[in-house]
Amino acid sequence: MYDSFASQLADLDLTGFTIAPAPFDATDFPSEDATAQTLGAVWSDLFALFADTALEADSEDIAWGLVNLFHRAASRKSAQLDRASDEIRVLLASADGSEIHSSNLEEQTARAQAAEASMQAFEQMREIAASLYRDETGSSWKPVSGSRASHAKSLTSAVIDARDFLRARAERRHAAHMPEGTPVIFTGGRSRFETTEDAKAYASNIWATLDKVRANVPDLVLVHGGDSKGADRLAASWAERHEVQQLTFSLDRRLGARAGFKRNEQMLSLNPRYVVAFPGNGVTERLVIDAKKQRITVVDRRGPVGVKPVHAQAR
Repeated sequence: MYDSFASQLADLDLTGFTIAPAPFDATDFPSEDATAQTLGAVWSDLFALFADTALEADSEDIAWGLVNLFHRAASRKSAQLDRASDEIRVLLASADGSEIHSSNLEEQTARAQAAEASMQAFEQMREIAASLYRDETGSSWKPVSGSRASHAKSLTSAVIDARDFLRARAERRHAAHMPEGTPVIFTGGRSRFETTEDAKAYASNIWATLDKVRANVPDLVLVHGGDSKGADRLAASWAERHEVQQLTFSLDRRLGARAGFKRNEQMLSLNPRYVVAFPGNGVTERLVIDAKKQRITVVDRRGPVGVKPVHAQAR
């Protein structure tokens, strides 16, 4: 798991060595404004090219791939940083005080600093591209597997995969894969609506409900199943727009019919402040029941188009 390079150095015994600060500043990389203008222009031209053609239906896949280019570039830099950090540990373990050893240590440190700075630059580009993707498709962008972690403090709309989170928690590492805040579970399935108006009302009810919950929990971390369709997609879009961190628990298909219930256990183990429930299947119903047993407040919106159920309103 990745911590900032500065934090890694702080954990090492650097007695007798002086590590110079990273020789980078904001002028060494494309500015945020320049990146936003360039990607915005590319995005606009691309969708204009596909509009009203036989390729229009494929434009969302192409857009996802564009965001993924920056994500993969950041991942490569992260891997370079990890390798350089491992090499630094080896060098420190074999320190002999020679000039050659000190030179090798400084070289590896410079490589690690360069990789970290480049990784954060690519992550910034990915976040800008992801916001364009969200505005075009209405969905929060997330990679096929793993996390969309943001290692710079200024990037807050991270989407953390549960496997990364659980591994980080087991290792007691509070960095990019350990979002700080109060967990709020969101649950709901895929729904069909008779009219477009009903579909719009459903989306509006999800967003309005999350707005109200966030008013009570300003440091909210949205925990959900990461489904690319249905209620999870709408909740993820809300989180993206409000720069709320997301923790996604996708199903472990190896568990078969138990996968959904195992996910419920993992999410509830976070001791969430609320469970926000919209219409779903039996797994959703079990999550609500178990949450109430644990005395977790349930915001029940399992009625038609995401309103309070009639039996709940009567209480």
